Amino acid sequence: MASAVLFLSAAGLLAIGVPVGISLGLAMIAIAFAFDTTNIGFIAQAMYSGFESLPLTAIPCFMLAGAVMETGGLSKRLVNVASKMVGNTTGGLGTVTVIACLFFGAISGSGPATVAAIGGIMIPYMVNAGYDRTYATGLSAVAGGLGIIMPPSIPLVIYGVATTTSIGDLFLAGIGPAFIVGAILVLVNIYQSKRLGYFGNGENFSFRELVKATWDAKWALLMPLIILGGIYGGIFTPTEAAVVAIFYGIIVGIYGYKELTWKGVINIFTKNTSFVGGILLTFAPAAALGAVLALLGIPTGLTKFLLGLSSNKIVVLLIVNIFLVFVGMVVDTTAANIIFSPILLTALRPYGVDPVHFGLLMTINLAIGFVTPPVAGNLFVASGITGIPMDKIVKKALPFIISMFVALLIITYIPLTSIGILRLLGR
Repeated sequence: MASAVLFLSAAGLLAIGVPVGISLGLAMIAIAFAFDTTNIGFIAQAMYSGFESLPLTAIPCFMLAGAVMETGGLSKRLVNVASKMVGNTTGGLGTVTVIACLFFGAISGSGPATVAAIGGIMIPYMVNAGYDRTYATGLSAVAGGLGIIMPPSIPLVIYGVATTTSIGDLFLAGIGPAFIVGAILVLVNIYQSKRLGYFGNGENFSFRELVKATWDAKWALLMPLIILGGIYGGIFTPTEAAVVAIFYGIIVGIYGYKELTWKGVINIFTKNTSFVGGILLTFAPAAALGAVLALLGIPTGLTKFLLGLSSNKIVVLLIVNIFLVFVGMVVDTTAANIIFSPILLTALRPYGVDPVHFGLLMTINLAIGFVTPPVAGNLFVASGITGIPMDKIVKKALPFIISMFVALLIITYIPLTSIGILRLLGR
């Protein structure tokens, strides 16, 4: 009964537009007064513990780093490098969009930020080259999901904090899946471009031009190497890497590319403060909810339920993926990660599912959630850039969304695509 009251209260509040963090907090307070399962003191302590985690600090820092990169001129130089690499091929500008999203994802860690940074540049560029505007918008929205699969990834940080899984291992394991998703998106784009008549930019490939563009983008390309190299080299933690990323981006934007000013830096921090605060306000009640659910025996009950459905790991993983796809459609990404990742991981342990592997499955499902209405952050951003209604974007983006599902199944049933690199390194 307490579980039913908890979920129905939270669902009802969310349905009438109450913010996620407040909805979860009020739902827990409701069962604290109505039942003896928990009390206000326990909830308050669990919320404080949710804020106390040092790795959690990496989330706002990576957000700020992505905003600094976008404003400081790094994103357009990454796009230029990608264009010189593949712009002359069939569907070249679509392929450039995917590759640029991979590059920018290795800096920002955010899906919507990747759509805003790369889509804002590539959509007009593609339209001018003859691409359908809605097609360009749909591709940019889906490819933006690479921003949370390619490390450093904010959802992977959240998952690591929520499940006490090594964030460094999660980052390493994310490289393979990011390239698999990216490669499938490129193949689908090439097929669609041949069918629709979207050819290259007409420029012959020039190694000299590629070298020139790469040299111009050297400071931007060094960014992911510094972040990931520093983490894997043991020089600094993921949280410290996020702080380094902010300062590096500011210095490069102001003194390297000279497209950022100190006044602009202040504006970036001011603009992102409320957004960061909102995410952290969601995290604390969601962390407390995890503790309350443990008291209610939800993880144990879910484990028994899954074992009752099937003892076959393949079947259970398919069921969990389907469940997560629907969760991604209706629940905010941060809340979904914090609430469901510890519960589902506990339920999957009897099946021998690796925590790092499941972290990537969770993240890819959330990336799909970014482009599946009604809660679809990437679609909202893409729609805001072009003014095209979300339903029209989804229709053009459907082949790319299906390709994401294909990539998800490959990564689900071939765990070495994610954790293989960890096995090679003896982790």
